[in-house]
Amino acid sequence: MKVLEFHDLNREDRLLFTFEGAFDHQAALERELEPFLQALETCAGEWMPDVVEGKRRRKYSRVAIWKALEEGRDENSTDIGLYRTKFPALDMTLRLWFPPLPPKLSIWLNVQSLTLFAEAERCRRFVDMVRAWASRYSVPHASAHSMADDELSGAPYFGRDVETSRRDGFDKIYELFWLNVFGPKLVDTVGRERMLSTPAHQVEALPNGSVLLVTWPTAADFASDEARQAQARAYVHLRPDLDFDTVLRTLRERSATLAPVEPRFHPDVAPLLLRTVDRVAIHERQRRIAEFNAWQLPEPEEWLPADAALPPDVEDPGRACKHYGYLAERLVALLHTEVPSVFKGTPESLTDADFYFWSEDFPKTRLRDAIDEHAVPAIGAYLGEVLVRNLGGQWIPRKKLEEAQVLVGKRVWLPMVRAHRYMRSRQSLLDHSLTQLYRVAERYRS
Repeated sequence: MKVLEFHDLNREDRLLFTFEGAFDHQAALERELEPFLQALETCAGEWMPDVVEGKRRRKYSRVAIWKALEEGRDENSTDIGLYRTKFPALDMTLRLWFPPLPPKLSIWLNVQSLTLFAEAERCRRFVDMVRAWASRYSVPHASAHSMADDELSGAPYFGRDVETSRRDGFDKIYELFWLNVFGPKLVDTVGRERMLSTPAHQVEALPNGSVLLVTWPTAADFASDEARQAQARAYVHLRPDLDFDTVLRTLRERSATLAPVEPRFHPDVAPLLLRTVDRVAIHERQRRIAEFNAWQLPEPEEWLPADAALPPDVEDPGRACKHYGYLAERLVALLHTEVPSVFKGTPESLTDADFYFWSEDFPKTRLRDAIDEHAVPAIGAYLGEVLVRNLGGQWIPRKKLEEAQVLVGKRVWLPMVRAHRYMRSRQSLLDHSLTQLYRVAERYRS
């Protein structure tokens, strides 16, 4: 049963919900979790999970949930994953802690994409679900918000070290999100009357002393200027020590950081850059796109005019060419598990290899001597073999490996020199990518 995995989807903003509440560990688990499941099944709608994962995956059902929780139980905890097989994608975890740890019910929920919550009725149902959970499982603090903006806010540490953050938790209002649940302790800290008079889309006292607060009708619209002004007004109302203009300026800066930027990448390396952009944190994505749009891709220098090519200086050119093939096979042996396309020796294989080396930060995470002695010759030979196989290139072998050339049209290319420059740093993997050299050689082959 295959579920939607976020890493297989386009990188988009998501709705992130976090919740850690108390539960009665002495009660029968099925009875104690009934309110949680009832609210989920009633309110989730389009993003309702259809897969339960414990030690194995099962189709969603109450029985599957009990089995998964039982299978995952250890001395102190148990947890399950809840997912979907169709869009919208869902990544949801339910975790329970038992004594001697403080009994706790934790919900971590991620729905892609955030645009699903541009509809007011869908947002209302989400709020209804959270209200039911927060009323049943007393929580110090819970929130739902754009994942990208949550990351920009500094959550969950808000400038504190990890140890302090874990010790103190959300002990004061460090940030105001689209949806917020403030537990009784936070309500008392702010003052119940002040909190209930917050200028917001929805402010509601819950039966257990908590307060539910929603800043704006729809979650997806959080970055609009009207929503930011509403967020700032509510935030400074709850934190009168803060200045409205300063808060609003910060929120607007965050909106600007997240504003969509259309990729205008150099066509030679656009597929590679799009994949690197997908690896950065969601809140950094637009800034990274803008940086790549402005980036000046260096032209390859690892070539000579065909009439300036160094002549072969080896006794047996055929044997030398076989050696280059052997070196290329060493790269196949190194990458075949992580980069299966390396077997094909195509231009796309070069892009896959570029991305692998970049994602691994290969020049930094491997020993320099091993890179220079083994990786560089293998990479250069593989690049040369791809030029030969796909562009009708011809090796011009030389005794010195770094002088080996591949003749394509009216130019000869120096793949070993390219590989050496390529493996200098993570940035050089982009500045001197294998993909780009191939594309330029392709244009100049006639």
